[in-house]
Amino acid sequence: MRVAGFLSRGKSSTPLPAPCIFVAAMPADDLDSALQRAADAIRAARYVGALTGAGLSVESGIPPFRGPGGLWTKHGEPPLNGFEEFLRDPKAAWQARLNPQGPMRELWETLRAAAPNEGHRALAALERLGLLRILITQNIDDLHRVAGSVAIAEIHGNYTLVRCLGCGIRHHRDDVDLHELPPICRACGEILKSDTVSFGEPIPFDVLEVCQQAARDCDCMIVAGTSATVYPAAHFPLQVRERGGTLIEVNPYPSEITPLCEVSLRGPAGVVLPHLVQLIEQRRGA
Repeated sequence: MRVAGFLSRGKSSTPLPAPCIFVAAMPADDLDSALQRAADAIRAARYVGALTGAGLSVESGIPPFRGPGGLWTKHGEPPLNGFEEFLRDPKAAWQARLNPQGPMRELWETLRAAAPNEGHRALAALERLGLLRILITQNIDDLHRVAGSVAIAEIHGNYTLVRCLGCGIRHHRDDVDLHELPPICRACGEILKSDTVSFGEPIPFDVLEVCQQAARDCDCMIVAGTSATVYPAAHFPLQVRERGGTLIEVNPYPSEITPLCEVSLRGPAGVVLPHLVQLIEQRRGA
């Protein structure tokens, strides 16, 4: 696994570029104040988690599924019974996966070419600092792991992995023999499927259990690049807030979750989060 470096420990001698201010963004002074409050909340918290979504991937050039420029906006949404279709004919589903056409071909090619942005690296830096305990992501692009994050719960799966529908074991796709389709798990003999969660497919129990435990443990959660409206992921920040925890939003524009957040950092995660990490490091070194 390629691990990307980020900020040195202690004070940085190279100033970061000023955060971008959008039409819906707060004035610069307010952003500075919000960064201070976010840094204080993270440093004071007992257990910090993060929830990330499509907005973070967009900053790495990966189109969203919905909204302007979204794959489904351009090509139409895929069938809502994708998991049922996989179970009905797993060989055909695997053949379509290995020879994608249309929007799926566009998606896989984009995923393979994508690289982590500074937002991914900032979250990995927070983990290395011992502050970020768990990162829940709705993204399937593997960029958090490539950036260096370790404690990751990928609620919608990971496009580089293959998962057994029986025992739940995961393999990297390059380690799976695809000469015979569908591939079979060597451990239990059940069918292997792409780890990405299809329409109609339950969230894998092991991932869901980690997320639910994290929501119970968190007293501070960073919500970055997502409006947190798609369930079950949307439920986790709500749980944190209901228990009196602090929510820190990182998003260029207000979202449905904004009224619940104690701190809203207006700007792209790839710009705002590095400033937050640098501020935390400076305070540690003071």
